[in-house]
Amino acid sequence: MMPTSPHGRTELLRPDGSPVRVLVVDDESALADLLSMALRYEGWEVRTAGDGAEAIRITRELRPDAVVLDIMLPDMDGLAVLGRLRRELPDVPVLFLTARDAVEDRIAGLTAGGDDYVTKPFSLEEVVARLRGLLRRSGAAAARSDSVLAVGDLILDEDSHEVSRGGQEIHLTATEFELLRYLMRNPRRVLSKAQILDRVWSYDFGGQANVVELYISYLRRKIDAGRSPMIHTRRGAGYLIKPGE
Repeated sequence: MMPTSPHGRTELLRPDGSPVRVLVVDDESALADLLSMALRYEGWEVRTAGDGAEAIRITRELRPDAVVLDIMLPDMDGLAVLGRLRRELPDVPVLFLTARDAVEDRIAGLTAGGDDYVTKPFSLEEVVARLRGLLRRSGAAAARSDSVLAVGDLILDEDSHEVSRGGQEIHLTATEFELLRYLMRNPRRVLSKAQILDRVWSYDFGGQANVVELYISYLRRKIDAGRSPMIHTRRGAGYLIKPGE
């Protein structure tokens, strides 16, 4: 089943399965807070900036997937901020907020590299809808398909049998893949050796349950090597997978 955001719409995610990152730049703090609340309701990670300098600093730190940018800022023009943002992230989609309704202002903004605009006053639903469209078109985010499992930065495609962590491909044997798939279908849930044997090997090994320990060790070498651990042992209980710290 395809994951949905809290209000039932299909959830947009970054290619690594993590939440979409959005920067909201507006010197009206009440408006920025309202926008942030609406975007967080989508399940996205949101940061705000009250002026151009702060926006540029946060962009370097956050590397956002999209930016909501007010044309009128206290320290510099929104178009100047856009130029600076584009030097940091040439392809990041930008949605302008403008109180000006003049056609020439809209054309100037879009010609300068902005991707879309809304004119104040606007509805929060409109901003969210415009951003979802920009994110899809830019390729920065997409709806997760039914065949893809994601736990943190670990992605498993049940159709293609491809596995990656942090964008790096991981090669698994057929049995390793089945074991990982079972763990990832039950994130943060402790699975006993008996459950794993029944699900992955389909019969009881009797006294040879150490085959589970063996394959868990194989997976750890491939999934966790040099990274924050995701596969954990609960003594006397079993194993679980959860996002790395």
